[in-house]
Amino acid sequence: MLYLDANIFVYAAINTEEIGKKARDLLQRIQKGEEQAATSALTFDEVFWAIKKRKPELASETTQALLNFPNIEIIPVDKELVLSALQIISECNMTPRDALHAATAIKVKADSIVSTDSHFDKMKKLKRQPL
Repeated sequence: MLYLDANIFVYAAINTEEIGKKARDLLQRIQKGEEQAATSALTFDEVFWAIKKRKPELASETTQALLNFPNIEIIPVDKELVLSALQIISECNMTPRDALHAATAIKVKADSIVSTDSHFDKMKKLKRQPL
């Protein structure tokens, strides 16, 4: 199972360069069932906000597609997850959002977190897979 950081959805939706193509290719493999994936409910907020700032007309459509995307499990954020994120913040000096993503990836036993954010590389319990 892969854990998808929010930036994967943002690149797929609005980036016309190679990184956007790679994100769309990955999502296509997931859609076909070639890969299983998970992401956090937090991803909805991040994707909506990032796209609304750049292309407001796509924000609702993109997040609706995210919420209905096949083969991606959306993991709720609860107290247990927040406590895990707090531990990651203290160990790895991460932002709360990124710590929540990392904690979620660990919770679902993801093989890796797919992200362009290299700060996930400092985690011992999690492997980052770049696009």
